[in-house]
Amino acid sequence: MKSKNIESGLYVMWKEIKHDKLALMGLFLFISIVITVYIWAFLIDEQQANRMNLFAMNQPPGNTYLLGTDPLGRDMVQQLVLAARNSLNISFIVTIGGASIGILLGLIMGYYAGHIDNIMMRIIAVWTMIPGLMLIILFRTILNVNSVYRFSWLMIIVGGWLTMTGLIRVMSLRQGRLDYVSASKTLGTPNIVIMVREVLPNLMSILTSGLTLVLASNMALETGLSFLGLGLPPGTPSLGGLLAHAGSSSVISWSACLLLSWII
Repeated sequence: MKSKNIESGLYVMWKEIKHDKLALMGLFLFISIVITVYIWAFLIDEQQANRMNLFAMNQPPGNTYLLGTDPLGRDMVQQLVLAARNSLNISFIVTIGGASIGILLGLIMGYYAGHIDNIMMRIIAVWTMIPGLMLIILFRTILNVNSVYRFSWLMIIVGGWLTMTGLIRVMSLRQGRLDYVSASKTLGTPNIVIMVREVLPNLMSILTSGLTLVLASNMALETGLSFLGLGLPPGTPSLGGLLAHAGSSSVISWSACLLLSWII
């Protein structure tokens, strides 16, 4: 019964996406980018790609280096691929981990409601009073966050679960008052079975939409923190780090001189 409900929910989502050409094109484009990044990153020797090469510093784009090299002589194409992989890893880990916690808490709060919902909502309200970005910066500075996975767990603990918790809670409150839930309770079905087998499959469409937005938000947050130097360590490629490097005065001056020389 559970698998059939989940399959029917997934079928409804796929049917809606299939009839929306823009959504379908975006889905295939995203999948293509993800597959390309992971396959390409797997073929790259990461230690070699991050090794400094004094004889290839600030090389212009060409046949040898398609996008040139950085001031340390590293190939920018390889850095871009590795940075995209790291950003995707963080986004997927934070989204899946935060969604798992959020779905569990949201189902409990929405299904039981009453005192349990009120107590947990007060706790969440107090937690959200503290800006999440400030907490990430604080813990990032204090703790030894020197890897993709540690930084991902930091983002999950600080606030990666809040959005999905609120979304699932609201939908569970509605579903928990419907007749099919009351009928299951009357038949003596355990509450955990009702939440997982009956309520959760009916939230699949809104869950998919929420996960899409949360995934994009997590990637933007990681990129912004790395851009400010508060995300991944300097030796780990990241999209934010590449943006910060591209915006430096030395790179802009070098690019301007190269463009003028090409024009003249």
